[in-house]
Amino acid sequence: MPTLYGMPSTAAMAPHILLREIGRPFDLVLLDRGKGEHKSAAYLALNPHGRVPTLVDGDLVLYEAAAICLHLADLYPEAKLAPAVGTPERAEFYKWLIYLTNSVQAEMLLYFYPERHVEGAEAQAAFQAASEARLNGHFDGLDRALAGRTWLLGDTYSAADPYLFMLCRWTRFMGRPARTLANLGPYLARVLERPAVKASFEAEGLDAPYY
Repeated sequence: MPTLYGMPSTAAMAPHILLREIGRPFDLVLLDRGKGEHKSAAYLALNPHGRVPTLVDGDLVLYEAAAICLHLADLYPEAKLAPAVGTPERAEFYKWLIYLTNSVQAEMLLYFYPERHVEGAEAQAAFQAASEARLNGHFDGLDRALAGRTWLLGDTYSAADPYLFMLCRWTRFMGRPARTLANLGPYLARVLERPAVKASFEAEGLDAPYY
């Protein structure tokens, strides 16, 4: 039985939701950041970067949220979390998932951790403001892409949707949360209505505002 290691409201959220969408048994291990469990010798033996998520399934030890999402979509094709390989729809799925992790998520790490890049409160505030402006541009583009669509790929829910939902959740305390945009707002409400998403939030002990 697979085991997903994560922390509440982190990059583990997307694969956590997917595991619940799939509906197969799995174990969820929520590490305690305050106790430094993600830096313990036992966890570093699984993920030498000391970050979440990590999926352990038999001999397979896999980290990086997008990689786990792709693996789960391929491992359980009956869940229909990704279009068929070799189709134009699959190519679009790749485009969105890679964009979300390489462009949007990477920018969010800059926003949340300016101290890793510049020194001094004033410089960090300016760095964060510039990052937030770039994030606003990303979410404006995603909002436009969702016009007339139920899900990111159109009428079909896919692994890209919980990934986008996760990133939008991280904007909830920013100056302009993703939920305030014309298409993203209703989209996020639709994602939250899915039983797998509700169950994931309950398991992670998360309260409103959900996004």
